[in-house]
Amino acid sequence: MSSAPSSLQRIAPDVKLGKGVRIYDFTNLYGCELGDDVKVGAFVEIQKGVKIGNRCKISSHTFICEGVTLEDEVFVGHNVTFTNDRYPRATNANGELQTEADWSCLKTVVKRGASIGSSVTLLCGITIGEKAIIGAGSVVTKDVPPGAVVAGNPARVMKSRIPQG
Repeated sequence: MSSAPSSLQRIAPDVKLGKGVRIYDFTNLYGCELGDDVKVGAFVEIQKGVKIGNRCKISSHTFICEGVTLEDEVFVGHNVTFTNDRYPRATNANGELQTEADWSCLKTVVKRGASIGSSVTLLCGITIGEKAIIGAGSVVTKDVPPGAVVAGNPARVMKSRIPQG
């Protein structure tokens, strides 16, 4: 564990780290921004343009791709995968490997205090509401209301923890 890169971490020079950030080994971070008191577990990749708020916990074996924003106090369980392309392809119409010019990055926002269980997959272009809970193993395909508890494939609202309205 370190707040300074070790030989087992790849933290690019363009990464912005807040105060008290703890990053465990076997990580790959580039072009992202982490707020104060963030904890990043082992075997995590965080790509360019990702913004992570204060006091978030990112558990091991998680992939956070470009286009994702985590607000303050978000918990991300082990082996969570975010996506940013609804129709990923290896090649463009000409049969050449795709570049950034060949696709659009869809944004995903996880609101303050939300919790994402282990082995969850989140499709892009969605918002997870404040203090929502995503059950382990779920596949989230659409927005999750604030305070909702969702689970399943596709994830469905099981109950609401806080009054809506």
